[in-house]
Amino acid sequence: MRAVSDGATGLQGDAERPELLRVRGRSLAWVPPLLLLVAIVLVDFRTTEDFRILSWIVLVPGIAAAICGVWGTAVFAVLAPATYIGADAVLPHEYQAGLPDLVLAGIGGVLATLACVVRVRGERRMLHMQDVAATIRRTVLRPLPPGWGGLEHAAVYLAADSEARVGGDFYDIQSGRYGTRVILGDVQGKGLGAVEAAAALLGTFREAGYHEPDLAAVAARLEERMRRHCRMRVALGREDGDRFATAVLIGFPDGDRDVVDAVVLGHECPLVVGSGGVRSLPPDHGLPLGMGELAPADGPPPVLRVPLRPGETLLLTTDGVTEARDGAGDFYPLAADLAEAVAADPDLGWPPRLVAFVRERTLRHCGGRLADDTTVFAVRRRSGVGNAGNGDGNGRLQA
Repeated sequence: MRAVSDGATGLQGDAERPELLRVRGRSLAWVPPLLLLVAIVLVDFRTTEDFRILSWIVLVPGIAAAICGVWGTAVFAVLAPATYIGADAVLPHEYQAGLPDLVLAGIGGVLATLACVVRVRGERRMLHMQDVAATIRRTVLRPLPPGWGGLEHAAVYLAADSEARVGGDFYDIQSGRYGTRVILGDVQGKGLGAVEAAAALLGTFREAGYHEPDLAAVAARLEERMRRHCRMRVALGREDGDRFATAVLIGFPDGDRDVVDAVVLGHECPLVVGSGGVRSLPPDHGLPLGMGELAPADGPPPVLRVPLRPGETLLLTTDGVTEARDGAGDFYPLAADLAEAVAADPDLGWPPRLVAFVRERTLRHCGGRLADDTTVFAVRRRSGVGNAGNGDGNGRLQA
C-alpha cells in the first residue's frame, strides 16, 4: 500500500527506466552474467567428460536479458558464442562439443536480445502509464501550499489500487472573497469514471468557492455540476450515468474566527479534535451530490454553524477509514480510538500528527488491506505559533 500526501508527489522530468544492482549511481547489472560465464568455463575445465556444461553458456545472454539493457544483452549475446569457440578449441578433440552447441549458443543470444527489447519496451510503457497516473493525480489532488487560505493542513491519500495511485476521493482548499472553503468528497464507484467526476466537481468548487458568498450556494453549484456531468455520460452512452458523490463542505469565515460553517452532503460528519477531546459535528445531512432532486423540499442544503475553539482541528475522512475491517469483519472505531489517543496525548490535534495517527491505525486495523480508496484530511486555523511533530514542516507526510 502506498501513501501519498497533499498531492505533493510528482514527476521530476521524464521518468527513467529502473535498473537493478546500482552501486553509488553506477549500474552493475553486467556482473551476474559475466560471473556466470566465467563460472561455466571454469567448472567445465575442472570436470571430467561425464560432466560437460560448456553448452550451458547459452544461459548467459538469457540472464543478461532479464537485468541488463539492450546493448548490454547484445554484448553478452556475442561474447557467449565467442567464449564457447575459444573454450571448446583448447580442449582435446575427444572432449569438444562441436558445432551443434555453438549454434544453440548463437540462437540463444539472438532470442535473448529480442526478449530484452520486448522487456525494455514494456518498462517504458509502464513508466509512461505511471506518468499519466501521476499527472491525473496531481490534477485531482493538486499540491497545497503551506498555510494556504490561512489554514494549517495535512492530508494522506491511500489508493486501493496501489498501481494506479488515483481514485474517486478528492479534497481541496480554496481561499476566496468570503473566507476559505474546504472540500472533501468521495465519488461513488471506481475507475476513470470516478476520476472524471471528481475532477469535474473540483473544478466547480474552485470557482464557486472563490466567488459565492454563501456556502449553500457552493453546494448548489456542485449539485448542478454533478447532474450535468451525469447527463453528459448518459448522452455518450456510458453505463455510469447514475453516479453520485458524497461530500463535506467547510467554510472558515473571515469575520468570525470562533466558528465554522459546514454542509454535509451524504458524508460522515467531520470530527473536531482538540485538547479537550473529540466531538462530531451535528448530524444534519443533505443528500449526496447528484441526488438533490430527491430532496423533499427544493432549495439549498442546510448550513451548520458550529463553534471551533482556537487549536481545534477538523478531521475529515472518507469511508475507507470508517469501513476498514479487521480479520473478524469489525469496522475501525475511529471516534473511540481517537478519543482515547487524545486523552493520552492532548497535542495530537496538530494536523500532520493527527493524519499520521489515523493513517497508521487504519492500516493496522485492516492489516494493510484496504478495500476502498482512503483519504484523511485535517485542517485548522493558523494560530501563528510554531508547532513541532512528524512531517516535513509543510503539512505533508512523507510516504
